[in-house]
Amino acid sequence: MNRSALPEKLNLKAGEWIEVRSREEILSTLDERGCHQKTPLMPEMLQYCGKRFRVYKRADKTCDPAHEPWSIRRLRNTVHLEELRCDGQAHGGCQAGCLIFWKEIWLKRVDGNLLPVENLRPGSNSAHQAFFSVEQLLAASSSKDSQGDTVYSCQAISIRDYTYAMAPWDPRQYVRDLTSGNLNTGLSDGTFGNRLLEFVLGLFTLVRALTISLFNLVPRRIKGAAYPFVVGTLEKTPVETLGLQAGEFVEVRSKEEIVATLDKHNRNRGMLFDGEMLPYCGGIYRVLRRVDHIIDERSGKMMYMKSPCIILDGAVCRSDYHRLCPRAIYPYWRENWLKRASNTATPTQQVTETCEKAC
Repeated sequence: MNRSALPEKLNLKAGEWIEVRSREEILSTLDERGCHQKTPLMPEMLQYCGKRFRVYKRADKTCDPAHEPWSIRRLRNTVHLEELRCDGQAHGGCQAGCLIFWKEIWLKRVDGNLLPVENLRPGSNSAHQAFFSVEQLLAASSSKDSQGDTVYSCQAISIRDYTYAMAPWDPRQYVRDLTSGNLNTGLSDGTFGNRLLEFVLGLFTLVRALTISLFNLVPRRIKGAAYPFVVGTLEKTPVETLGLQAGEFVEVRSKEEIVATLDKHNRNRGMLFDGEMLPYCGGIYRVLRRVDHIIDERSGKMMYMKSPCIILDGAVCRSDYHRLCPRAIYPYWRENWLKRASNTATPTQQVTETCEKAC
């Protein structure tokens, strides 16, 4: 039973400023399992209480890659905030870096430069009694199974508990994509003309995504492959180790080079190369971190990789071919899909060097 009087619905849009509510306010919204409307609050989220962030995208829908068949599922009154990803500190140091789901009841809308009036009222943060403690929240994040193995619980693992099935061709999801601001470029200055242009560009993005989905109906059924057609052929995939470390710059190899390392399931030693990774081919990116352990979303147990993989800074799933899901999952890169970049100068350094040569 929800014992909080905080507003459930804010109708936030991408780009708006919010403030994460106080620890006491958020804890007061939780049930005996540490959830609000079955959405778990994770201990990693409490560090952001009282701080301000912009809404990255509305999470009106999300993908469920852990269960077969792959599907998009519906959510309500939920958003993602810019750059706020789970750091895994309460979940065995999981390195997946998932975007966090924030219920709107845990947030309050604010102007980017102004304090909300309620913050000026003495004792405003103590008006909500927490019925669920931080200690209980930490305890709810993991448990032991009958074999004594640690089983974790988090938003990614329990995603089917707080989402529900949505028909693939439900047109309302695409209306929400447009009206939520999820498809905006973020470059508009707010004038009518620019807002109109943003809407038109968003409409083009939507039409493109729908066209690809419709086109893929036939290839999926006839050939078993779908646009943008990544088709590996190997029986045994090669291994290459570069020893990449966080902070290094790498160049993503070409599509042809990567496909040459894949088996018939488009995997290299079990790791999938997805079509959503193709836009990054040929680009130069900074290594965010090496990944050697993540939580298995099916079992909830920690999974240790035989060969570490790489996460690249800024390289996330854009969902161009997966119905515009806003979850922005980090793809995992095998080291033989990458090569150390020969030119690692920053854009500012490159401009300076060009100007010096021109002068």
